[in-house]
Amino acid sequence: QVQLVESGGGLVQAGGSLRLSCAASGRTFSSYTMGWFRQAPGKEREFVAAIGWSGGSRRYADSVKGRFTISRDNTKNTMYLQMNSLKLEDTAVYYCAVDRRLGVSLYEGEYDYWGQGTQVTVSS
Repeated sequence: QVQLVESGGGLVQAGGSLRLSCAASGRTFSSYTMGWFRQAPGKEREFVAAIGWSGGSRRYADSVKGRFTISRDNTKNTMYLQMNSLKLEDTAVYYCAVDRRLGVSLYEGEYDYWGQGTQVTVSS
């Protein structure tokens, strides 16, 4: 069983930055692919970024490429999402998730464990 807790969300002006954290419990955190997803009001949850177990493989949604950076520290069982140049359309609840399969997936259905989410609101 893996438990995930997100933090770092909040209110920020457009153009600003936030760093989200996802703390994981469980002995095999370092073996899993981790991902960030988000859900805006009235929209379906969508992929944001994912990172392989070693940190060497990373994938991003086109909408965040060049602005967001995903990373992880396996010694701290923590994953991060550095978000820069935030836009109004980045406003959403951000979720972290674990995929126990090999590979770095973009697909929500392949993730096995989810956090409760943290709200990010970007204002003009």
